[in-house]
Amino acid sequence: MLPSRYGRHPCPASGHSSMTPTDFYTCWQQETLPLIAILRGITPADAQPAAEILVNAGFHWLEVPLNSPSALTSIRLMREVVGDSARVGAGTVLTPEQVDHVARCGGQLIVSPDGCPAVIRRTRERGLISLPGVITPTEAFSAIGAGASALKLFPAEQITPAIVKALRAVLPPHLVCLPVGGIQPDPTQMGAYRRAGADGFGLGGALYQAGMSLHDLRLRAGAFRQAWHILADA
Repeated sequence: MLPSRYGRHPCPASGHSSMTPTDFYTCWQQETLPLIAILRGITPADAQPAAEILVNAGFHWLEVPLNSPSALTSIRLMREVVGDSARVGAGTVLTPEQVDHVARCGGQLIVSPDGCPAVIRRTRERGLISLPGVITPTEAFSAIGAGASALKLFPAEQITPAIVKALRAVLPPHLVCLPVGGIQPDPTQMGAYRRAGADGFGLGGALYQAGMSLHDLRLRAGAFRQAWHILADA
């Protein structure tokens, strides 16, 4: 487990079914690096060292998509090493049964490419954080109604900052919205989304790709951290 100097994460651990959008928004405001690391394709052999690299770089949200090799094993291994210093969960969660599998291996976060109400409801029943994917106002309000903790705006390649701004005009103000897809360690790109109302980002292939070296992951994590701090200090 990572040493105690990394501190306890501000968001409650799994088992807190009261993680409403307002609750999640409150804890997200304390986040110093509001970025979710999406580790699609990671293997159990790299799970713990990758988690250590990311937490050392300041990341507190780690996602292992379920279409990765032995994803549940990787989630369990990451949970063991990060302890209370970060939150670990699953992505590409498509069914309520998969939510149950993630909960049993210690996952704390459920991320989906869509806003399936049954998945959202099961996530909240299991006391996990629900982050469904949406692209339209109809999908967004359906997900909120089902109990989503926050929204993943996906794919961000199709959701420009102008669209984010339009969505924010009608969505509840205390609701975390995170564009995911095509985000680069570029303060200009990230800044445009932030000014439009994005609360952070999910990072996919620009941060991690299957088979990449841990050295490259460390470099990319550092680049995203630097980009965010340049943006935050602007």
